[in-house]
Amino acid sequence: MDWFETLALHYQRIALLGRSRIVRQSCPAELSGRACVTARCRPGCGACCIAPSISSPIPGMPNGKPAGVRCVQLNQDNGCALFNDPRRPAFCRSLQPGQEMCGDSRTHALNYLEALELQTGH
Repeated sequence: MDWFETLALHYQRIALLGRSRIVRQSCPAELSGRACVTARCRPGCGACCIAPSISSPIPGMPNGKPAGVRCVQLNQDNGCALFNDPRRPAFCRSLQPGQEMCGDSRTHALNYLEALELQTGH
């Protein structure tokens, strides 16, 4: 199972939970035909910009980034400096917050994403 398939299953499980803060939205092109959901990010978290590896180029990180390394685009408030920028990598656009991934703390989110990284072999 590749990273996107694992994320799609993650999104489907969240959608089945029926959490009120999660809303369906259309998928990015990379996930066409797969279930996608979205929720609001926890201010100051930044776990999704640290825990996963990203193999595509990121402005300031032309070779992507390894798992566990802080993205150079993560600002001092742990927000993505590229959030509404078209240069934001497709992987980053596809990763959406949700209760299962984010839990009730930044530590939960980091642990969840680290485990997902190990499961997908990245």
